[in-house]
Amino acid sequence: MTIFAALGDSITLGVGDPVREPGQRMTWRGWAALLAEGLCEPTLHILAGNGALAVDIESVQLPRALELRPDLASVVFGVNDTLRSNFDPDRIAAAATHTIGALRASGAEVLTMRLPDPGRMFGLPSALARPLSRRMHAVNTELDKVAARYGTLHWDATRDPETYDRRNWSVDRLHPNERGHRLIACRFWDRLAEAGHELTDKPDPEPTSEPPTRRDDFIWMATKGTKWFLRRSVDLIPYLLFMAAREWLFVSKDWMTAEAEWLPAVAEAAAAEPVPE
Repeated sequence: MTIFAALGDSITLGVGDPVREPGQRMTWRGWAALLAEGLCEPTLHILAGNGALAVDIESVQLPRALELRPDLASVVFGVNDTLRSNFDPDRIAAAATHTIGALRASGAEVLTMRLPDPGRMFGLPSALARPLSRRMHAVNTELDKVAARYGTLHWDATRDPETYDRRNWSVDRLHPNERGHRLIACRFWDRLAEAGHELTDKPDPEPTSEPPTRRDDFIWMATKGTKWFLRRSVDLIPYLLFMAAREWLFVSKDWMTAEAEWLPAVAEAAAAEPVPE
């Protein structure tokens, strides 16, 4: 029997991979459920929450996970942390260290993931994408340290050639679709196999459900997608614009400083150059 506790945010909840059983409402499935199908006698506990930050995982999800005494746990987070104006890499690192360290100390094998660049995924203008990219790099750097320290099974999605394939992402460019969730499940199954864990069949990488139509995507973006954008616009968008302006000013200042140092040298060199007759 394999007790699997999945900690994290909406990606681990399965957002982007809808399933509907006959006579039932639509629910999210996701990579954790797909991976569980490849474990031996699995008992899956999805503890993840929508919008969860690293500190939420530490304070809310970790205590529940430790009560389960899992054989396998996953800790996947980061995007929500990068989308906050109070972004604090030290606080994120401390929460990740405590969460992953406690799970490893309890005897669980832990899966972690180096997340892709949200600026690139959203297709933002470079001035807005750069601050987000730096934030994601900071989070990933801390995760790399924690993964190395505690010996997690760590998947680097940033360097996986399939990560940025548009076919693997939902219309919001924030959550994987079914194909993307299956990719995550397969990559983690591979890490477990390489580590010598007893497994059953590898998850099928190919989707089994009909992909959403353009109408479905439009309805989603016009309802839930718009609500998310408006919530984040109050906090994130003004701060992104502030960071972009600050970066532009710093770059301009550096350029003007370099120019002030460079022009006298050019003038001096020109004065020393012999004048052609």
